[in-house]
Amino acid sequence: MLKKFIIGLLKPKFLFRYIVKSKAKNCKGKLSVNGFSTVNSNTYLGYNVNFNGMKITGKGRCTIGDNFHSGTNCQIMTDYHNYDCGTKIPYDNTVIIKDVIIEDNVWLGNNVIVLPGVTIGEGAVIQAGSVVVKDIPALSVAGGHPAKVFKMRDIEHYNKLKEQKEFF
Repeated sequence: MLKKFIIGLLKPKFLFRYIVKSKAKNCKGKLSVNGFSTVNSNTYLGYNVNFNGMKITGKGRCTIGDNFHSGTNCQIMTDYHNYDCGTKIPYDNTVIIKDVIIEDNVWLGNNVIVLPGVTIGEGAVIQAGSVVVKDIPALSVAGGHPAKVFKMRDIEHYNKLKEQKEFF
């Protein structure tokens, strides 16, 4: 049994999944990690979370809901250096901690960066290359640097698929 486990870890996909599961504070299950990913020890993962290269850093809490998908090379930060009220310039060794919440059925495109203190609402889609600096409402499509909402998803269609449990 142990030999089978070790052989399974030699496959990158299983090793990446093991790294995330062992570090996260909580994982509801069905976790898919298809590229090197790391999380902080204050990460809470919902059911059917899919990482394709995710880096979650900082001391704050990161909560990711069910049916989450990320593109490659995504980052979520839960703290930042104290540059405003610190004892040194340009910043000191203290950090400001702000939690990040990503609700159910969210998709982050490739190379998305989510800054501390942000909430991304249910069903939102974040365009590749975006930097999310403030909250994104549910069912919106946002992009850019900083990310701005430029479209809303079809709520009737979304709710129909959700009711039918059509999750990818």
